[in-house]
Amino acid sequence: MKITGYELFAVPPRWLLLKLETDEGTVGWGEPIVQGRLETVRTAVSELVEGYLVGADPLRIDYHWRKLYQSGYFRGGPILMSALAGVDQALWDIKGRHHGVPVHDLLGGHVRDRLMVHQWVGGDSVDDVVEMAAQSRERGYRAFKLNYPREFRPLETPAVVDGVVDRVAAIRDAVGDEALVGLDFHGRVSKPMAAKLLDRLEPHDLMFVDQPLLPEQLDGFDRINSRTSIPIATGERLYSRWEFKPLFVEDAVSVIQPDVTHVGGISEMRKLASMAEAFDVAVVPHCPLGPVAFAASLQVAFCSQNLVLQEQDLELHDPGSSQRLALLEDPEAFGFEDGYVERPTGPGLGIEPDEEYIREKAQTDVNWYNPVWHHEDGSIAEW
Repeated sequence: MKITGYELFAVPPRWLLLKLETDEGTVGWGEPIVQGRLETVRTAVSELVEGYLVGADPLRIDYHWRKLYQSGYFRGGPILMSALAGVDQALWDIKGRHHGVPVHDLLGGHVRDRLMVHQWVGGDSVDDVVEMAAQSRERGYRAFKLNYPREFRPLETPAVVDGVVDRVAAIRDAVGDEALVGLDFHGRVSKPMAAKLLDRLEPHDLMFVDQPLLPEQLDGFDRINSRTSIPIATGERLYSRWEFKPLFVEDAVSVIQPDVTHVGGISEMRKLASMAEAFDVAVVPHCPLGPVAFAASLQVAFCSQNLVLQEQDLELHDPGSSQRLALLEDPEAFGFEDGYVERPTGPGLGIEPDEEYIREKAQTDVNWYNPVWHHEDGSIAEW
């Protein structure tokens, strides 16, 4: 079997899908995307596939991963690793389809039968967030994450700090003590203010605080982690096991949140999960993306003991009306019930993209850019 070609489809709201083709008719799908850099990643995927993969045997996945990562000399970073991730996902999809088994069977077999997923909650006001959280709880979700605070200055007032704590307290009240609640600072908070916020948030029993500092401040994570009882998480803006390595060695995090679409794909995330297990670090993958990325992430989840929870943004509770799940021939492919998704049993990634619908949607303009925020003095704020 040889790789003969590929196609890329940009689809709403901000995703890029890769179809990798072989001479035997078996195809694989991947989701290579950096939100806000779609056209850049599209070019990188084309360079990788055309430069290194056409004519090659798709089943030599680890060899191809090393070749795509190592042979370019300049390596790593969000663009190249996300392009590599989408290619890697498609190669695993081909291999699973070729052997007639789900990818997790090829990676050692499943260690669980179902996996809890968490739901993002947000809104402009506390009332909006509480209403969304309560509705999601009624729909069966048992774990939640919110991004907060918004624009947050390096030195903030007690009133602003109180506002963050009040929002978290309101969500905790809305979902109850039997639910998990995580908070993502999104890298918006300085080191001194992060320490202050973590102290104030401890009574609310958060499952983690994600990105308490920017990835550029990784050397500060061990100090943050050592002074709080709240599990500290990060990882969606780290792109290989080598970038995660100092966090493990320095005992700087309790949870990592790699994204299968940014961290080099299924191959790298599986190795990263094993690496984290040796340091007693849990894995909660980042994945606010499409169903192909979600399916790829699940394949790692079901063969990794320490991968305990999975992010999703697919409206799993109502697949019939989800525009995201409409990209699949079977929108109910993930089997959501009681806050969990069932183990995928189909070959490859376990899903069948609806190619006709994807081609139809690919005719629209989807080159999304994230908003630019400012502080009240006009300076740029972290988004």
